[in-house]
Amino acid sequence: MPSSARHDDAFAAQSVMPLDRTSAELLARTLRAVADPTRLQLLSMIAGAQSGEVTVGDLAKTLGMTQPTITHHLRILVDDGLLVREQRGRQVWHSIATSRKSAILDLLR
Repeated sequence: MPSSARHDDAFAAQSVMPLDRTSAELLARTLRAVADPTRLQLLSMIAGAQSGEVTVGDLAKTLGMTQPTITHHLRILVDDGLLVREQRGRQVWHSIATSRKSAILDLLR
């Protein structure tokens, strides 16, 4: 059996529906958001936090980066809807968006 036929059979066996344009664009945007080592580290740190949320200062300190750098990366994740940002006084806390939590945990495995 030619290799292209095996590939076609394997694709059909997966029962994955082709993406429509809107879904493909959303997925591409999310993949761009997580396609950075620092952002993957941030997601894993937030996902692993006992309380489920972490301050910008704690993230910066742990990674040895400045708060503006961490804020830049977090903004990309918030804009994509992966994280939720909450300001409490002078501190900003980030947590994983409930609707995206299982997908993020799957990604980090």
